[in-house]
Amino acid sequence: MGLLSNRIGKESLKAGDHIYSWRAAWVYAHHGIYVGDDKVIHFTRGRDQEVGTGTVIDFLLVSSGPNRSSTPCLVCSSNEVTTATETGVTSSCLSCFLAGGALYRFEYAVNPALFLAKARGGTCTLAATDANEVVVRRANYLLSNGFRCYSLFKNNCEDFAIYCKTGLLVAEQVMAVGVYCVSRYAADIGNRRDVLKVEVEDLTAGLASGRIRAANVSQLVTPGQVQVPAVTTLVAA
Repeated sequence: MGLLSNRIGKESLKAGDHIYSWRAAWVYAHHGIYVGDDKVIHFTRGRDQEVGTGTVIDFLLVSSGPNRSSTPCLVCSSNEVTTATETGVTSSCLSCFLAGGALYRFEYAVNPALFLAKARGGTCTLAATDANEVVVRRANYLLSNGFRCYSLFKNNCEDFAIYCKTGLLVAEQVMAVGVYCVSRYAADIGNRRDVLKVEVEDLTAGLASGRIRAANVSQLVTPGQVQVPAVTTLVAA
């Protein structure tokens, strides 16, 4: 990973990579999981799930997906429209995902010095990634089985991709209190105590209530142990 840029060429892609592309003159980035065969699985908001803020952020959030051309893509357009509208998880070809932008790879298990040296967030994390085959399985599972719990990822495609890569979620009880006025370093998922390792099958099983909580608080992952496969049990809240 370079200090100034995570940009890569398409020839460097591997199935299981967390990739992103900047939108709107570097105002925000759209994130997804490359699963091979020129396909990217990513998270977008269904139009019936949009949450207004009354600011320009509304436009950016609703737009945080591939640009839809007036000429439908022959490779992925029909699948993208149906899946994204119904579940929030969609599959696109790499070209549609990039929407004319450059390709970047999100980096995992970076050292603290490099993390702090990066000019902006949303490009790397201290957390370790799971094996690529596990990452691809999670992404495909959520694509196939649906994912309607929009609030879980705060309508955030980056959170979705990080979950696919690590299986980690921030504990709901702590998020309810609010942890937003902290430094980027302290807030990174690889440096927090309030994260849970959640199996993707358990994640989708808990969607009916739209809530997730730990059955055992001892399953919270401590810093430096995010790679340990401690798995929480989902219970209705």
